[in-house]
Amino acid sequence: MEGLQTYSDKAMELLMSYGPKLLMAMVTLVIGLWIIRLLGKTFSKGMERSKIDLSLRSFLLSLIRIILKVMLVISVASMIGIQMTSFIAILGAAGLAVGLALQGSLANFAGGVLILLFKPYKVGDFVDAGGHTGTIKEIQIFNTIMKTPDNKTIIIPNGALSNGSITNFSTESIRRIDMTFGIAYSDNIKKAKETLEAILKGDSRVLDDPAPTVAVSELGDSSVNFVVRPWCGSADYWGLYFDIHEKVKLEFDKAGISIPFPQQDVHLYKHEA
Repeated sequence: MEGLQTYSDKAMELLMSYGPKLLMAMVTLVIGLWIIRLLGKTFSKGMERSKIDLSLRSFLLSLIRIILKVMLVISVASMIGIQMTSFIAILGAAGLAVGLALQGSLANFAGGVLILLFKPYKVGDFVDAGGHTGTIKEIQIFNTIMKTPDNKTIIIPNGALSNGSITNFSTESIRRIDMTFGIAYSDNIKKAKETLEAILKGDSRVLDDPAPTVAVSELGDSSVNFVVRPWCGSADYWGLYFDIHEKVKLEFDKAGISIPFPQQDVHLYKHEA
């Protein structure tokens, strides 16, 4: 009984000594998490009013929340009575172990920082990167989320994107369309060129400056090939590309200009026995 009484007294002494601290630490943790959530919303609205780039906005919010939560945990640990030097040493050792285990994730984090600093693309850009083509929907701390033209969502690690080649189709306001059309050797080259030029001139989406190019580029095996290179606004690229191909076929048919296809002549010889 005396031993039980001794344990009971020690438990009561510990409860009286650490109970208020533990209770205060729990209250601080709950209130701290609520304040961090509130600050996150405030920062989000402030960055929206300041018109900070959407790509940078989500990245900064995630980073701010992580830093605030780490500071909160350190504060709560000090309230309980954990020595800060020991706690920081433990955090450092744990951070080293986690860093070695998550080298790929750290590379993706560094890649995300580089992408946001140098801005090879931003949210809303249409790019070809990481072996995929699509519109950038979100740039997160570790990944970039892309939406493909056929409405698939692709998540690409930032490390691979920051170390690879990126083709951004949205950077420039105008683009050039490169097309090739062939006519038969028996057709009138001058007439074909005038027809192609008339098609370009009749479409308001084709820019006058830079001027479009229509020229004979090759005397092929079965056709005389023209290069047709009009300039247009980036948003009009695919619509103009498809329309010109359709118009060229229709106008060539009207003008009696043929579009040849590869042919082979086969000669049969009969040998008498």
